[in-house]
This record gives sequence, structure tokens and C-alpha cells, in this order.
Amino acid sequence: MKRAVTLPAPLAEIPWGMLVPLCALVAFGAAVLHSAAGGSMSPYAGSHLLRFAIFALMALVMWRIPRDWTFLMAYPGYVVVLLLLLGVEILGQVGGGSQRWLEAGPIRIQPSELMKPTIVLVLASYFHTLPVGLINTWRAIVPPAALMVMPMGLVLMQPDLGTTLAIAFGGAIVIFLAGLPMRWFVGAGLAGVIIAPLAYFFGLQDYQRRRVDTFLDPESDPQGAGYHIIQSKIAIGSGGIPGKGFGEGSQSHLDYLPEPHTDFVFATMAEEWGLLGGIFVLLVFGIILRWGLNVARAAPDRFSRLLAGGLTATIFFYVAINLMMVMGLAPVVGIPLPFMSHGGSSMMTNMICIGGLMMVDRWNRQSSPLSN
Repeated sequence: MKRAVTLPAPLAEIPWGMLVPLCALVAFGAAVLHSAAGGSMSPYAGSHLLRFAIFALMALVMWRIPRDWTFLMAYPGYVVVLLLLLGVEILGQVGGGSQRWLEAGPIRIQPSELMKPTIVLVLASYFHTLPVGLINTWRAIVPPAALMVMPMGLVLMQPDLGTTLAIAFGGAIVIFLAGLPMRWFVGAGLAGVIIAPLAYFFGLQDYQRRRVDTFLDPESDPQGAGYHIIQSKIAIGSGGIPGKGFGEGSQSHLDYLPEPHTDFVFATMAEEWGLLGGIFVLLVFGIILRWGLNVARAAPDRFSRLLAGGLTATIFFYVAINLMMVMGLAPVVGIPLPFMSHGGSSMMTNMICIGGLMMVDRWNRQSSPLSN
């Protein structure tokens, strides 16, 4: 009788059921980027795989961080990232009409990306220390709102509406999971409906208003503002069920599809791999998100539960907004598709979320919860 293969204890703790599909998705993304570059590993596919390898090592380091250390790092980490955002306003590099990056020699960092998981961490820490009896008072909403508004205001000044919405979404999910009264969220939703028209006319930049107009009626300007989404729909629809075949996508190869390697990488994939490729991508994202939710449910204390729930929501926001965007169900806001789009900032943020979830998953295997 053959003996079953047993992994060493540290390796057995790694969530292979999530990591193996994740690696398959990254490899599939590299194949799509290889095609988008005209059949070359350079400049997209090779750097995509290298970045994933680097940030996967980072995630493994995060996996070993103790719960107490993570809890203590919440507020200092928030202050550091907030100062980096202030630094962007003073010293930031301008690119594509936006001021989003800090550069120091070969190092280029986008602090707004770091704020997405950081806002989840600091709010999870805050609500963990908030007595349960105060969850219905102003202390449950005013300080968290202040923690969110400061970075959101700085990011909106860059301007970067997509990242601002991502920070707001991650923070709102943590607040919701903390157990605040539902009537507060209903009131916030009604206030949003009232504020939305004012924000459209007085709060958005001209190019942001054009994106909203294009979302509502892309055919009104097919050669201008509506060009991106029209070409994306053509690419997705022309793939059919089996797709045109690897390397046979005319929309991306003939430069009809804008940004085929970043924001519209799903359209590039769908044209060549069809509905079958799309189902594979959705299946893997479903596995990752389901695992994240299970990690949150199994958490032994409020801090771990809110942290895991918020990090899972952050990944979900990336996936949902990008897929809705490329199919014309949401305005184009520059949100890349996790683990498939070419881009270091997106890969970094999502691998921080994966590393954080792996960290909580390891905590779940320990018996003692974090005390207040």
C-alpha cells in the first residue's frame, strides 16, 4: 500500500486551494499579454510574471506576521501612507494628466494604491477597540468617516476617481461588517442619490463628466469619448463561445481596442478565448473571493474578521468594476483587472490583499483571539 504524501508543516498551512488557481490565472493573463504584444514576452508578459513572483514573496512574508504586530501597525501605517499622499501633492510626478506618483531614483510608488488595503486595516483596528455598546453612537461613524475622508480628498485632487471610489468601498464594507444600524446606510444611500447630480455638475472634472455621458450613451460619440467602450463590446462579442484563437485577435492586434494590456485586457482575452475563457476567469475569481469570505467567517475576533472581509471586498471591487466597465455596465474609471492586467501598482495592491488574507487564515489556525 502506497503511503500518502505529507507536506512539511509550514507548507501544509499554505492555502494551496486558492494559490494554485491564482497562479493559473496569472499565467493565463501572461498568455493574453503575450498576444497583446504581438506574440512577444516583452514588454508586458515577462514583467507581469516577474512582478507576480516578487509580490508573491511579499505575500509569503506577510503570511508569517503575527496578529499583534499587524494590529499595532494599523495607525502608524495609515499615517505613513497619508503623508505619502501629501507628498504626492507637493513633489509628485505628473503623468497622463494626473499627479499620482512619487519617484526616488529607480523606485516609483503610487501611494493611493497603498491606501486601499491600509484604510481597511485602520478601520478594522478602530472597530476592534470600540466597545460594542457604542456601535449605535456617533463614535461609530464620525471618526471612521474622518479616517476615510482625508485620503479620499487627497486622491480626488490628483485626480483619480476610480481609486477614490475603491477606498470608499473598502471602508464602507468594513463599517457595514462592524454592525452599524442599517438605517444609517439607508440614509447614506438616499443622501448619495441627492448629492449625485450636484457632484456631476460641480464636483467632477470635465473628462470625468464625459465618461459618465459616454456610459449612458456611448454611440453618441463613436469616434471620440465612446470609442473605447464600443470597441471593447465588439471584441468581446466577436469572440463567440470558443474565441478566434490564441494570437488571432484583430481588435487588439490592429489597434482598434485601446489599452488592450491594461484596463481592457478582459476584452483582449474574450476575443481570442471566447466565452470559455471568460468562464475560466470568472471561476478563478469566484474561488479566490469565496476563500476570502470563508477566511473572514472563520476569524476568531472582530479585528481579524473585519480585516479579512475588507480585503476581500477590495479585490471584489477591482474585479466587478473592471468587468462592468469593459461590458459597458459602468463608466470607464481606469480600474485594471486583478492578476491579468499589466501594471505594478494593481498587482502590488491585490497581492497585499492576498497576503493579508493568508495572514488571517494562519491566525484562524491558532486558538486564542486578539484581546482588546
